[in-house]
Parts: sequence; C-alpha cells; structure tokens
Amino acid sequence: MDTSAIDNMLGQLRAAAAGAGQGARGVAAPVAGKDFATLLKNSLDGVNNSQLEANRLARDFELGAPNANLSDVMISMQKANLSFQQMVQVRNRLVSAYHEIMAMQV
Repeated sequence: MDTSAIDNMLGQLRAAAAGAGQGARGVAAPVAGKDFATLLKNSLDGVNNSQLEANRLARDFELGAPNANLSDVMISMQKANLSFQQMVQVRNRLVSAYHEIMAMQV
C-alpha cells in the first residue's frame, strides 16, 4: 500500500495547523500588494475548487474509472470539508466584527 499521499496530506495538515497557531497569537504573515477582498475571493475560489475536485474524484470512483483510488477520494473529501469549515469560521468572525462595528457609538 502506497502511503506517500497520506504522508503528504499529514505534512500539509501540520503546516496548516502551525500557521493557524501563529495567526491565533496575532502573528500574521505580511501580504504585499493584495487587498482583503482579493484575498477573500481567492480563498473562496480555493474552497470551491477543492469541493469540485472532491466531487469529481468521487464521481469517477463511483463510475469505476481505472485511475480512481478510494484513498484519494477520501483525502480530497476531507480536505474539501476542512477548507469549508475554515471558511465558515472566517465568515463567522467577519459577521461578528460587523456586528461589533455596527454597535459602536459614533
């Protein structure tokens, strides 16, 4: 059984967890030349692409395509799920910030 894909995924998850831990402490990586709207749109596009890829792999597996691998399908589905959950949390933070700004006294 080839475990290189799983090892690669674990490495990506560890890197994402390390980055999330730094962001929670207030240490953000500088972003040069990009505004918030562009970053948010790129993130949404990335989430959408990961969900489309997961759906495509699942459909190929269901149809019995010779290159479809169950482990790849499950990994891509979990990646899509995690990226969607992350985007929901970003949305929740944005809504919370919006409510705080609206409640400010002018």
